[in-house]
Amino acid sequence: GSLVAAVLAHSGRLDKENLGARVGRLSRRGEVCTMINKKYSEFLPSMQSAEDLVAQVEGLSNNIDLLKAGIENEVQRDLNVAVAEFTELKQQLERDTLVLSVLKKLQEFDTAIKECSAALLEKKYVTAAQQLEKARSSLRNLESRRGFELKILKALGTELTVQTQNMIYHLGEEWQKLIVWKLPPSKEGSSLEAAGLSQLHLHTVPPQDEDAAAPTIAAVLQALAVLGELHSKLKEFGQLLLQYILKPLISYPSLEPVTEEQPDVFILRFRSKEFALDEASPMEVFDKIRLIFEVLHKYLLNVPLEQPGEGRKDGRVTLAELLGELIWEELSDCLIHNCLVNSIPSNSSKLEQYKEVIESTEEFEKALKKMQFLKEDTTALLKYACNVDSHFANKKCQDVIMAARSLMTSEIHNTVKITPDSRVALPELPGPGTGDHLKMPRASSLLHNGTVNLGSESRLSPFTLNLPTCRISSSVQQLVELAYHTLLEATASTDLCCVQLFDCVRNIFQLFYEVVPTYHRENLQKLPQLAAIHHNNCMYIAHHLLTLGHQFRYGSTSVLSNGAATFVDLVPGFRRLGMECFLAQMRVQKGEILERLSSARNFSNMDDEENYCAANKAIKQVLHQLKRLGLVWQDVLPVNVYCKAMGALLNTALAEIVTRIAALEDISAEDADRLYSLCRIMVEEGPQVFTPLLEDAKNKKYQEEVPVYVQKWMMFKELMIILQANLQEIVDQWADGKGPLAEEFSAAEVKSLIRALFQNTERRAAALARIK
Repeated sequence: GSLVAAVLAHSGRLDKENLGARVGRLSRRGEVCTMINKKYSEFLPSMQSAEDLVAQVEGLSNNIDLLKAGIENEVQRDLNVAVAEFTELKQQLERDTLVLSVLKKLQEFDTAIKECSAALLEKKYVTAAQQLEKARSSLRNLESRRGFELKILKALGTELTVQTQNMIYHLGEEWQKLIVWKLPPSKEGSSLEAAGLSQLHLHTVPPQDEDAAAPTIAAVLQALAVLGELHSKLKEFGQLLLQYILKPLISYPSLEPVTEEQPDVFILRFRSKEFALDEASPMEVFDKIRLIFEVLHKYLLNVPLEQPGEGRKDGRVTLAELLGELIWEELSDCLIHNCLVNSIPSNSSKLEQYKEVIESTEEFEKALKKMQFLKEDTTALLKYACNVDSHFANKKCQDVIMAARSLMTSEIHNTVKITPDSRVALPELPGPGTGDHLKMPRASSLLHNGTVNLGSESRLSPFTLNLPTCRISSSVQQLVELAYHTLLEATASTDLCCVQLFDCVRNIFQLFYEVVPTYHRENLQKLPQLAAIHHNNCMYIAHHLLTLGHQFRYGSTSVLSNGAATFVDLVPGFRRLGMECFLAQMRVQKGEILERLSSARNFSNMDDEENYCAANKAIKQVLHQLKRLGLVWQDVLPVNVYCKAMGALLNTALAEIVTRIAALEDISAEDADRLYSLCRIMVEEGPQVFTPLLEDAKNKKYQEEVPVYVQKWMMFKELMIILQANLQEIVDQWADGKGPLAEEFSAAEVKSLIRALFQNTERRAAALARIK
């Protein structure tokens, strides 16, 4: 019951709540409806207005469509017609404008030509030239128009050319009247006499009424400048000025310029001095050239000209500037090579005097710049003059090389004798520790003291390391003296010059190494005496190269005093050069000896008279050759070299004879006797070829020492003993391999000789048995 009551109570509450909600909803719906009605009443007028607007827009759209259709059908057609008419009118206007401009240019051309002709008749050359340039400008303008060609342009161009050439012709005549050259005939050539005949006449001297005549030269030059012809006229004038005025003054010291002013002309000519030096000093040449330019500047070159487009201030330039640009380079080269080069001192002691030349060069350039002949930055001459140290070194080196080459190509056979007492003409050189402040002594003072101070009480012999007595070419002695004096010059010069002169001395010896063997090749190969002299020359040079750099070490600048100034590296090459030449000659002589001995028929069958005569002749020819060589080399080669050379050649002959005889298989008693007689000739006359000295008495010493220089001498004598000995004597000479025979021959060679000399007997067999 309670549950039912609870349910009912809950249901009652629910109904009340639902009813309240419904009532609330209904009240809100009423409010909404009221609002909608209000909005609707407000919307109706707006809607009506919109509908009216839509109707109006539709009407306007229809009107627009009608208007567009009208424009497309009528207005566009009229517009196209108008545009076409406008384009045609525009083109017509352009054609008319072009024709008008062409006619205007033609009128300007015609006016310019007429005014040019009128001005030319009145000799108003500048006006005439300017009118010609206007006409040329007008014609150029007409020719530049593309698509517009007139047949008349060709005729106008011809007319302009005619007028221009006519103008140039008249200006040329005026130029020739103003500047008159009187030159020598072309057949005279470029000689002093021809240069003296040259004259320049300038008809530019202003008369008393200066204002009336002054414009003449200026007008002619300005007109030429306007026409572009001034450059060619000035170039021609400049070349004539160089060829007939300036260069002769530089080349011929005896020429002097003479100026003469007359009422209507200025004359420039030459006068020749009777007594003049072979070379003029730069100061004299500069004074002459400056005088020429001063008178030219006064009467011709000081004319201002209008030169637009030349990059100059106000477009104005003087005639002097234009002429300077044309000829200065060639003139400065001529001054340098024909004047300044000759003034470069050949001795370093005269370098101080060269300052006068530098100052004179500077003044010369300043004068030319003042006359506007040179630009301010032009200093070619001054730079060359100031670089005197380099030029001095170059000139000195060139002179030294030329002198050295002349000595190298001179005759080798002109000789001088060198002895241990000989002294090269050396200046006294500073010793170690003397410092850089040592005053250099005179070159003529010589070293007479033969000893060398080692800084203590010990002294070397005067003949230590001396070259042995021999003969050398006088040209080589002069060459070495030239090297010494060049190095002495280097010690008194600047660092740059010192190094250059040192290199020059090295070049001298390297040049000798290359030139002499090539230049004298044929004589060195054919003539034994020249080969010996060349050998001595090379040894003499090598001897001096050992100490040449060291001697000047303490007197040179710091550049060379560090030990770099040496010639020792050249010594092996010179020694090798001398030895190779002499050894080549020795090979030639040995070949001739062997060739002569080859005609001896191997020294076999000497019992045949013909064979004996052939062998005897060969022996005598060899001795004759050796004696001739001995005389050729006598007093030329050093004694020790002479004896070794002659000993080697005699040894070749003896060795060949021994070899040929030892190779014989059968030697009869008569053959042995004749072979012995031939060998005796060699032993008796062989030592006589040793004649190294001119005094015969002194040669005996070397003739007695033949075994020292001839290796096969004792063998040859032992061979002679064998040829005359019996078997027992041969065995005794052998002495069981300890005798003198055993020292020269082997056992096989002795046995071979025994078999050839003796018949096959028991005694020979016993002797052969003991040879072992």
